Amino acid sequence: MRFPRDFLWGAATSSYQIEGAVQEDGRGPSIWDIFCATPGKVYGGHSGAIACDHYHRYAEDIALMQSLGLQAYRFSVAWPRIFPQGRGKLNPAGLSFYERLVDGLLAANIAPLLTLYHWDLPQALQDQGGWANRDTLMAFADYADAVARRLGDRVKLWATHNEPWCIAILSHALGKHAPGKTDWKLALQVSHNLLVSHGLALDALRASASAIQAGIVLNFTWATPGGDRQEDEEAAQRYDGFFNRWFLDPLFKGSYPQDMWDIYGARVPRIEADDMALIQRPMDFLGVNYYTRELVRPGQDGFSFRFERNPKAEYTAMNWEVYPQGLEDMLVRLHEDYSAPPLYVTENGAAFDDVLTPGGVRDARRRAYLEAHFQAAYNAMQRGAPLRGYFVWSLLDNFEWAEGYAKRFGIVYVDYKTQKRIPKDSALWYRDFIAQQRA
Repeated sequence: MRFPRDFLWGAATSSYQIEGAVQEDGRGPSIWDIFCATPGKVYGGHSGAIACDHYHRYAEDIALMQSLGLQAYRFSVAWPRIFPQGRGKLNPAGLSFYERLVDGLLAANIAPLLTLYHWDLPQALQDQGGWANRDTLMAFADYADAVARRLGDRVKLWATHNEPWCIAILSHALGKHAPGKTDWKLALQVSHNLLVSHGLALDALRASASAIQAGIVLNFTWATPGGDRQEDEEAAQRYDGFFNRWFLDPLFKGSYPQDMWDIYGARVPRIEADDMALIQRPMDFLGVNYYTRELVRPGQDGFSFRFERNPKAEYTAMNWEVYPQGLEDMLVRLHEDYSAPPLYVTENGAAFDDVLTPGGVRDARRRAYLEAHFQAAYNAMQRGAPLRGYFVWSLLDNFEWAEGYAKRFGIVYVDYKTQKRIPKDSALWYRDFIAQQRA
């Protein structure tokens, strides 16, 4: 593999998963603070109250990134740090933290990719209906404007949302993430409102910082029929619509996929005038989060799904199949079927049951996972996919949402009692890989 010299190699994190300091310097509560405090929602009753203490250790973490040779770092801003009530009075201390972070990254010659929303909605906005309330969309645009005015002269790459599928479906239909709702009609309205807010935020970003490059980050799962029947083919197509096309089609084709619109029936979202034009705002890049595929069979009701296990495959600690070919095929599909703008792999990685030994963390399976997916990305580029960079998930072991601290995705091991950072073998391999690519 020989990637272009200007290809960006980096790692990714998100605010609630690593920062901690949830009650410091004027930060307001987020929906994840409340969700974590609700019994039975998060493994072990864990929360991001301390997490990796990145809020206080960001300089140490920048030095760590520099030692690994990272060229780029993707992070998210905590909306409740900027506007503790979601709107209204701005919190200068919150913006100052991210300014120090960005300046530190630039001083280390690490390019920042800033994500505006990685799931930590201010609870004050959730109390008023959250993403189902159209007022939240305007509040998001105001928040984007405030951050861009402060950092737009130094941050080139901006993403509006991280994984709208998780924000809408996982959190509002399946109830597995904050705010823990189980209402399909609500979830689909939220999915639409998120895309509208993305368009509004793009306008706000470009009005405040015209030289930036802006896009959105979607998560993708490759769907394969779990059997040879026509029903299996149809189920895989439906799952692709449920997971991938429901967000891709409005962004790039200006309409929701008709097959899914028909399936959802009375649950489809209400669309207001100019919504689709906002959703279709041109993007400078698309972020691609990819981890796995599903072998899909139909459920009993024509709406749900069953998933087969591949007996020949390796699975991660998340019970996700290791399937690099899905990344290659998805990148090529985005290029061929959607004429996608430049692409970044904004998340890819694996959780394994890492063990800290006196000699470090021997995570050969993670190294093999990353190497195979780098090869898949390289193959996609040879097939025409306009890939510009790759961000490994995650820089640090961290708070893994509903899984608490039970799953470790990091290339750097975190001892949560001492907050000591210990690069795993995969991190050292990644360091050498980047050096070879830059040579």
